[in-house]
Amino acid sequence: MENKKVGYLLLGISIIIIFIIFLFNNAMKEIVIGQCGPVHGPTCEMNKTIEQQTYLSLGIVAVLIIIAGILISSKPKERIILRKVHPKKKKIDISSLKPEEKQVFKLIQETKAIFQSDLIDKLGFGKAKMTRVIDRLEGQGLVERKRRGMTNIVVLKED
Repeated sequence: MENKKVGYLLLGISIIIIFIIFLFNNAMKEIVIGQCGPVHGPTCEMNKTIEQQTYLSLGIVAVLIIIAGILISSKPKERIILRKVHPKKKKIDISSLKPEEKQVFKLIQETKAIFQSDLIDKLGFGKAKMTRVIDRLEGQGLVERKRRGMTNIVVLKED
């Protein structure tokens, strides 16, 4: 339930309790007048007790009204809406790459991640040539090498 609704509910209950307190107060005063009679009147000890109980119950209701006021005046919590944002895939311009760099890059794009030794096997390049090609692609920020034991995994560079 929202804070404002709880506050209004609490305020309504407090008003009903105040009404009940005054009804109870009047009923008790009539009983006291019947018991003490005209001799003691308003100076009877029972009158003081009734007044104390009335003030105590009105104090408690006042606290409830203050809490209701706070709840009514408080701001509702903001709702957080989460949306899944799909990253836009940027177009990579490979027109400036050399033919062997294009071959390596396309193979990495297809597989997402590949061992450097598998690139050598699939494309038939030498180790040194493959290292130079990957170095150039890495320098342009297209791929990156991650060391795995005695070999490297070549992956597309994430932005």
